[in-house]
Amino acid sequence: MDPHLLRTYVTVARLASFSEAARELGYTQSAVSQHIAALEQDLGTSLLTRRPVAPTAAGERLLEHAGPLLLRLDAARAEVARMAAAPEHGLALAAAPTALGPHVVAALPAAGVTLRVTARDEVPAAVATGAADLGLVDGLAAPNDPLRLPDVAPLTTRGVTEDPVCVLLPRDHPLAGRTGLRLGDLVDARWLDAPGAALPLTGLRAATGNPGGFRPALRYDGTDLRTLVTLTAAGHGLTLLPSPVAGGAADVVAVPLVAPRVVHRVELVHAGALRGAAAALAGELLGEPGQG
Repeated sequence: MDPHLLRTYVTVARLASFSEAARELGYTQSAVSQHIAALEQDLGTSLLTRRPVAPTAAGERLLEHAGPLLLRLDAARAEVARMAAAPEHGLALAAAPTALGPHVVAALPAAGVTLRVTARDEVPAAVATGAADLGLVDGLAAPNDPLRLPDVAPLTTRGVTEDPVCVLLPRDHPLAGRTGLRLGDLVDARWLDAPGAALPLTGLRAATGNPGGFRPALRYDGTDLRTLVTLTAAGHGLTLLPSPVAGGAADVVAVPLVAPRVVHRVELVHAGALRGAAAALAGELLGEPGQG
């Protein structure tokens, strides 16, 4: 299967338009039509209806495979390019916002780093495709247990920190005076769904074994922690944050989570052998200053 044809198909399906896909890809509309026809001939089935432009059942199944396949190809290209690149270049770090605790911030060099704060699910792909030299992902885990990351490419992961977690509540919340909270007692509370900023609600459901609990009152699709805190303070819902980044806000209270016994785990993600500035930063983060 020709990956160029597959990319064209994915773009047409996403935009639901041959002309818009041609504009985005820099092809003529005729070339896009030829790509789709060639892919359909190769697979022996129709992939798109034309009016309206929409995937067929076979096309939908192909889309499920296409994303991981194209990401793997991008990852392979990026890894080969890294091996051939000059050893000294600017360092790019992709990180989830809640992965940037004091230990991480203190380890950053004084100059030469581009920090890209992004949703945690996007960090492994950024590293795999070469958009970042290093990544920092985080999530809820049992103590000393590794995180479960998407299988986007052969990546190396190593634990950086493990910290307690806190429930963030408005100061006038009935539970704000508690010294500790049990997650199981908050299943039916109002929660903020902020997968890019807070610890995801899916992790809370997994930790309590309650797939139907922790229903969101409001969804926030950003990565700014200040906005998240403001929403919590205004009473739009509770949120769960690692203790190093939970304190300090004036209008909220961070109450430690005492059960279940879970931690906020941060892991370093990279592809291939590390060199230069990437190796030095990894050594600082991992407590191995001599690395690289």
